[in-house]
Amino acid sequence: MSIIRISAAIHAPLSLVWKSWTLANHIVNWNFASDSWHCPNAENKLQPDGKFSFRMEAKDGSMGFDFSGKYTEIKEGESISSVLDDGRRVNVKFEQRENFVVVSQEFEAEKDNSEELQKQGWQSILDNFKSYTENLAAKVRMNFEILIEAPIEKVYETMLSEDTYTQWTYAFYPGSFYRGSWEEGEKILFIATDSEGNEGGMVARVKKSIPNEIVSLEHYGILDKGEEITEGPEISIWSGALEEYRFESVEGGTLLKIITDTNGEYHEYFEVTWPKALESLKSICEN
Repeated sequence: MSIIRISAAIHAPLSLVWKSWTLANHIVNWNFASDSWHCPNAENKLQPDGKFSFRMEAKDGSMGFDFSGKYTEIKEGESISSVLDDGRRVNVKFEQRENFVVVSQEFEAEKDNSEELQKQGWQSILDNFKSYTENLAAKVRMNFEILIEAPIEKVYETMLSEDTYTQWTYAFYPGSFYRGSWEEGEKILFIATDSEGNEGGMVARVKKSIPNEIVSLEHYGILDKGEEITEGPEISIWSGALEEYRFESVEGGTLLKIITDTNGEYHEYFEVTWPKALESLKSICEN
């Protein structure tokens, strides 16, 4: 049986490439060869002998099929081997290069279609994956604002003080806190602790700090199990990301403006959580 090989270079961190390839909520967004098809449902149990089933359908409902099988070997972040329900074997490898990830895929050809047609179809799906995943990694600037019926001094103090910071950031992650200083030029860590007590979060520096006017932060690393990581491909999507708080005195109180950079993966999450967090801050300041 002939082996067909395809590949693509993905400009995104390996951790994001792996999630995009293996999580069902991502698979449904890229697992089709043309715009006239889609993947309305995906089930994926990523473990040896775990089953997967991806529904592939024409958008007009004229045809469809289940692409399904089971996994034979999983090496997280490195490779995935599987066997399809028709007995054909598929292998996928993930190779970290300097600033991108090469995803290479090889599969046994079936007999109903030409090898060239099969290669084109599988390559189109892989190219879709590349486009979708790189969009997830791309920086997105977001803006939020809220009117708080309290003086600037109170809003500024409440937002940045250790005890009240933990309260209003609860929407992002229960028990969130920071370690460091809000002084200009200083390093500050934004931290959350998981169920096993491991500290994770972001590493930033304070670019500009004028009390009661502005705090501007630049993220340049991540905190992973208590270790600060400031170099390497995994921090590329966060390095240089801006987070800025602006305080303006207006009639009725303080207008607080937030400017923050994120990426496509977290855009929807921040659209929901930032307004919730700001409403919490408003409530604390006004009570």
